[in-house]
Parts: sequence; structure tokens; C-alpha cells
Amino acid sequence: MHNVNVLATSGDVLANAIETRTLVRARYNSTELELAPHMLFLRNDSLYLSAVNPNKKRRADEAPSLGHFNIAGLSDIRATDTAFEPLAVAECTLPREDDQLVFS
Repeated sequence: MHNVNVLATSGDVLANAIETRTLVRARYNSTELELAPHMLFLRNDSLYLSAVNPNKKRRADEAPSLGHFNIAGLSDIRATDTAFEPLAVAECTLPREDDQLVFS
């Protein structure tokens, strides 16, 4: 069972970062990441974050794309003051047909 208070606090930090278009830092499965959050969604009663990892190594011809992170795997989520340019709206679709948008 998820700690509801932790999820609520994490969701608040992430929603604020989505709204203000600012990066967040977090640990995901023991790895420190910097993420550009774009949307929160539900899948099978679990909350997920769609975000770009700006530090991910990509091929020269590969554009940044959204990764999807189960909030239960994120810890130590904290806001930064670093702004980011969001992806185009057309690139910000739910990954699966039955996913439910919570915030974008």
C-alpha cells in the first residue's frame, strides 16, 4: 500500500513543476535524475509521471521524448528553479488508450 501523504506531497511538487515548467530532481530506482515533467496520469490505480530526461544520452538524430515513471518508484522529489521548454502538444499523448490524464 502506498503512503498517501507521500504521494500527495510528490503529486503537489510535480503538478507545480508541470504548471511552472521547471525541472525536478528525484531518485528513481536508486538513480538520481533531473526531469522535465509534462503530465501525470493513472494506470491501473497507480500514478505515473511523463517527463523528459534532458540528461539522457541520445543519438544525434534522436529527439527528446517522454519517459513514463511510476510515482511509487520516485523518491526525494524536489523542485528546482531551472525552466524548460515543453515538448509540442502533439508529442504529449497518453502512452496507452486506457490511461487516465490527471494533470498536464
